[in-house]
Amino acid sequence: MRGLLKTLTASAMALGLATPLVAQDDVIKMGTLAWEDLTPITGVTKRVLEDHGYTVEVTEFSEWGIAYAALAKGDIEVLTSHVDYVAHDYWSRNKNRLEKISPVSHGLYQAIAVPKYVTIDSIEELNENADKFDGKIVGLEPGSGLMREAAEVVDAYELDLKLIEGSTAGMTAALKAAVDREEWIAVTLWEPSWMVQKYNTKFLADPKGIFAPPQTYYWIAQDVFSAAKPGAREAIASVYLPLQDITAMNAAVKDGQTMDQAVSDWLDAHADLLSRWENIKSHD
Repeated sequence: MRGLLKTLTASAMALGLATPLVAQDDVIKMGTLAWEDLTPITGVTKRVLEDHGYTVEVTEFSEWGIAYAALAKGDIEVLTSHVDYVAHDYWSRNKNRLEKISPVSHGLYQAIAVPKYVTIDSIEELNENADKFDGKIVGLEPGSGLMREAAEVVDAYELDLKLIEGSTAGMTAALKAAVDREEWIAVTLWEPSWMVQKYNTKFLADPKGIFAPPQTYYWIAQDVFSAAKPGAREAIASVYLPLQDITAMNAAVKDGQTMDQAVSDWLDAHADLLSRWENIKSHD
């Protein structure tokens, strides 16, 4: 295919065409969600694919349902997701048209968190302190798996606090404001997150085990992807990012870098690892 691409490109240049041709087999349509744990994974994998000669088109989605629908329809070809718990319902609904490619990270944990100066340690203690939390748990986007689990927690523990839907930006602003004043606040939070370190938070114990245990990130794809593009599949499967590296890239962004710069710095710092990944050769 790449030989054909070179032939077509040479022919186009000979005819005086300004734009080189790109074969569709060399284009990877990648989906992502604009969340801090997924953005570095997407950025690094995109660069690895580009180093293998692919053109990567990234489409950003706001929530899992839309992303999975696009993947099942073929609007995108690959997507990073947590299929075991957070997005399991979406996986189950579409799995006949999808496949797992490979794990790309592990350890995502999400639950209700409070600043460490708050003197409770368990979800079971929320009701008796509801007034100190202004009767609410500050949440984020309603389509997220974290919010679905948090709603189950509210029901299971019969909490008197209201789960407030909103946005990640809104939750972050509320957490910062509360910490600056040393006020009590309960939020839906996850790890890896720069906020856990920046605002010195702790997760409340969940004795009923409603929140999922630490989860694995997988690259998933349309069920025809690996057979149609085995080289791309191998390049994607070579990528693995520890949670601390994901957190470090996001911390760099919070310190003023762009995500592209943070990804480039990570790639530069891990040149030896990338050379090992390069041993997985493409065959399509």
